[in-house]
Amino acid sequence: MKTKKPIIIVLGEPNSVFTELLSKVLGKLLGKNKIRYPIILIGSKNLVISQLKILNKKLDFTLIKPKEISSKNIKKGIYLIDVKYGFKKPFENISFKSKNYISKCFEIGLDLINKKKSDIIINGPISKKHFLEKKYPGITEYIHDKSKNKLSKKPVMLIFNKKLSVSPVTTHIPLKNVSNRLNRKVIENNILEINNFYKKNFRKKPKIAVLGINPHCETFSKINEERHVIKPVINKLKKKKIGVFGPYASDTFFINSNIKKYNSIVGMYHDQVLTPFKTIFNFDASNITLGLPFLRMSVDHGPNESMIGKNLSNTKSLENIFEFIYSLK
Repeated sequence: MKTKKPIIIVLGEPNSVFTELLSKVLGKLLGKNKIRYPIILIGSKNLVISQLKILNKKLDFTLIKPKEISSKNIKKGIYLIDVKYGFKKPFENISFKSKNYISKCFEIGLDLINKKKSDIIINGPISKKHFLEKKYPGITEYIHDKSKNKLSKKPVMLIFNKKLSVSPVTTHIPLKNVSNRLNRKVIENNILEINNFYKKNFRKKPKIAVLGINPHCETFSKINEERHVIKPVINKLKKKKIGVFGPYASDTFFINSNIKKYNSIVGMYHDQVLTPFKTIFNFDASNITLGLPFLRMSVDHGPNESMIGKNLSNTKSLENIFEFIYSLK
């Protein structure tokens, strides 16, 4: 997926640590002359400048308008599409005030993607509570819904580290609703999208472990998801030569001797795989949406209000995003 098209970065929630992360990571890339593609930021010029001043950071960029973006008039470097945003202080409390601003930023970014002016979009952290307002479980579903030419009916969330990735079949929904959302089609879709991801980007057939939903994969109820839902999918895909195994009990699965055997782990709900994964890798991961005709990535954490303006935020997740993009063939 080597490309000279620009990388689109939607700045996301204005009251977050993302400006700090960008200034550190892009500054490092600029300093080492490792900006390989044009990078187009979408957000408020005045907000970025005021936040950089508070952080005592510098990030040089050139203003550009969406209609000016083409391979002929942009070169390697950093550009910014200015989206107006009214603010009183560089950093404020997260509220519904930023909703229209974030929507406009995404609208511009996805329009550039849909017009094929770029095939990579990154977004900064978003407050799901304030921006999505229960309309979507998360940004994964929001971007999938707003995109054209989808590759799958449902998006797949992949939390990626080069040593291991995890994927929850259900994402940001209450635990009481998980079982009702599980069916053979959605589980099969997750596994196939992960398999395609590894084959396309790493030219390898991955080994994918699938976890059960019940403790020890056992239940005394009439409905046994492992036997009636999960196992039939695994058996079906094995016949298609997909490297998928399980279902496994999740309580002991994440010990080192187990996880080193696999490239990816599919869980039935969000915290089942995200809690142990983040315990092992901390911020050393990035969020990728599968099932799209373009690459969408984001940092694997939220706005992190408690760290805003302190200049102490961990940049590893954003660094991983650029490492992954630069590794693509």
